[in-house]
Amino acid sequence: MLSKSKKEKGKTGRDFTKLKTPHTYAIIFFVVIACWLLTFLVPAGKFSTHTIEYVDSNGEVSTRTVLMADTFRYSYNLNTDAVQEFLTEMSQNDELMEELGVDKDALADFLGTDSSSWTQADLDELGLTDDVLYGQYGDAIYDTSQKLHKTAKIWGTEDFGGFGFLNYVFEGLVTGDRSGSAVGICALILVVGGSFGIIMKTGAIDAGIYAFIEKTKGLERLALPCLFVLFSLGGATFGMAEECIPFAMIMVPFVIALGYDSIVAVVVTYVASQVGNAVSWMSPFSVAVAQGIAGIPVLSGATFRLILWFIVTGLSAAYMMVYAERIRKEPTRSVVYQEDGHFRARLSAATSEEREFNLGHKLILLEMLAVLIWIIWGVTQKGYYIPEIASQFFVMGFAAGVIAVIFKLNGMTINGMASAFQSGVADLAGTAVVVGMAKGILLVLGGSDADTYSTLNTILYGIGTVLHGVPAFIGAEFMYLFQSCFNLVVTSNSGQAALTMPIMAPLADLVGVSRQVAVLAFQLGAGFVDAFTPVSASLIGVLGVAGIEWGKWAKFQIKMQAFFFLLGTIAIGVAVAINLQ
Repeated sequence: MLSKSKKEKGKTGRDFTKLKTPHTYAIIFFVVIACWLLTFLVPAGKFSTHTIEYVDSNGEVSTRTVLMADTFRYSYNLNTDAVQEFLTEMSQNDELMEELGVDKDALADFLGTDSSSWTQADLDELGLTDDVLYGQYGDAIYDTSQKLHKTAKIWGTEDFGGFGFLNYVFEGLVTGDRSGSAVGICALILVVGGSFGIIMKTGAIDAGIYAFIEKTKGLERLALPCLFVLFSLGGATFGMAEECIPFAMIMVPFVIALGYDSIVAVVVTYVASQVGNAVSWMSPFSVAVAQGIAGIPVLSGATFRLILWFIVTGLSAAYMMVYAERIRKEPTRSVVYQEDGHFRARLSAATSEEREFNLGHKLILLEMLAVLIWIIWGVTQKGYYIPEIASQFFVMGFAAGVIAVIFKLNGMTINGMASAFQSGVADLAGTAVVVGMAKGILLVLGGSDADTYSTLNTILYGIGTVLHGVPAFIGAEFMYLFQSCFNLVVTSNSGQAALTMPIMAPLADLVGVSRQVAVLAFQLGAGFVDAFTPVSASLIGVLGVAGIEWGKWAKFQIKMQAFFFLLGTIAIGVAVAINLQ
């Protein structure tokens, strides 16, 4: 009887360990719920903002709107009696009204209304925004007896009842514009998916993979570390991120054909780019912006960062190869072994005719190479971004389809091109939805604008306050840890710099480390964690291309993140020890 009980316990234990990883949609939903509950506990807060000028990486003067660290205040109700008194005094001061841009007659009419019903929206119409009044009169304009929370309703829209968290999918999808998350990224993912649907239908990539493996004769393993270095260089020089999505579509079948798994394909493309971003000495979107905001020479400390790039890139590539070789020797150990099955099946089932690498295939691959060079040139020299990149990839897919029709590759026709494009779009539609869902997390927290009341701003202020007075290395390490955690919800490098550096830079002075170290902590946290967070639109796009659920990716990536954090901690320690300037 006892042995049977033990047997049942053992069986139960084995079943427990085989529980399925939650779907990415489910994970994000529960994160949304957790963030919504957090808004009940943490009151909303905001900062005033101002525009600063700094010299960018091109030596030109750029501007950036950043928060003012000493202007944080919680959300309170208006003290209408005090506001009425202040406005009455203002109405007698023509010079002050002119300075603030307030119309004298409009103010006089406003003072004739019932002050008990005044709202901030009414004052905004006069040009007396919350920032203007706070800058003039401070906390005296508020009834500070109760801190207010900014908590979304359960259901609702902006037009009917206000934003409700159960509408996070739609609201997340429609945020931003054509050049950013989520609308721009979603559109890019769909266009790239359609274009590569055509390219994959031509059979050129598969034929090229077979030809490469046949000709390299065992030297193909050298391709992975070489590619890792190239993608890391892309991240370090021009902040490569979204550009990895189409590259991943090529790399996944290539890497699997070499005997590895799709996780290795994501590591050698997107993770490598974020490693480069984390230790960049010249990225215009991270280090240059952060240094400009921190008030230190842009691209200073480049020698230290360049050495760091060589070391961290080399060690990260070695980490990848240890994992990759383990999977090559025993493929079933991969957490995505089943998901990769259709790639392996397609490769193994290819006929001799499909393996033939003919002129049409060669022309398509050359055309793809030409467009990729065009894209890199456009991004680095002309400032091309999401709209232009999407257009370039559409051209790539269309041209590949035309070549396939001319050379009759896989029986391609005009209708076949259209069907292949449709199929490619359908394959990545689910990924585009995830991008919108992830953006919804930020909306539930109140958004990432420093001058709008939100739970996120209060968390930012609270962390900055906690770090006062701690020892130098501990303070620097906490900055690194904070930047890593903050990147779980705000993944834009320039956006995170604008939110955190105005607080972290003066905090570095108080802790006793250089502002250069504060910038390094920002870089490391923002770069490394971008390879993990489900809020990263670029990561979700690459995972969608590879067919990997975020939960399974996290199982692999959590160990790599620990490795990255160790490297980052050592880098911070060295920077503090040498007083990096």
